[in-house]
Amino acid sequence: MSANAHGPQTPEEVAAARLVSGRVEFLLSAPQLKFLPDPTVPEISLAGRSNVGKSSLLNALTMRKGIARASVTPGRTQELNIFEVGEPTQFRLVDMPGYGFAKAPKAVVEKWQGLVRTYLRGRPVLARALVLVDSRHGLKDSDRAMMKMLDEAAVGYRIVLTKSDKIKASALAETHEKVAAEAKKHPAAFPEIHLTSAEKGQGIAALRAAVVADALTP
Repeated sequence: MSANAHGPQTPEEVAAARLVSGRVEFLLSAPQLKFLPDPTVPEISLAGRSNVGKSSLLNALTMRKGIARASVTPGRTQELNIFEVGEPTQFRLVDMPGYGFAKAPKAVVEKWQGLVRTYLRGRPVLARALVLVDSRHGLKDSDRAMMKMLDEAAVGYRIVLTKSDKIKASALAETHEKVAAEAKKHPAAFPEIHLTSAEKGQGIAALRAAVVADALTP
């Protein structure tokens, strides 16, 4: 396999890479919906458990090393982090707070759920969500709760298996099969499951192209 094997290959992947090689900037953190920017461009949100590798994936998608700083303490970010892509802005990436944190007080968890639920239901420009799932663990109850929330909000979402380089191919295939079977039972879930490794670059170009298409296709 050549060194460029995981790089952009299709015209869509090349175009998406070109777009994110331009302006990508952190805009703001919103603890409440009233702090969000005006809904003038499409938004793609990212959701996942606190240690799923969301920051690493966001860095890989935007071809940046540290635009999304990996938090030292998983679950520390309890706000909506907004990033703008393009000049002028073509779309925004919304990094949602990590969920599934065992140590968080109940009040913090309830506040998080309220913020996310309100955002999902009340943001007309939300074009798509990405639900990140650790390849090594498969779907957890907290992932299922997130999927149910998206189903109820009628927000279409893609399931992205992260850290796929960390397990054997046979175990990855098994996880993929189980997750795909479960996704079929969810009305808002895409049937295609994305296998990715932010570290190795696997599946990143294809996911980036899908994200750009989701954001910019009317």
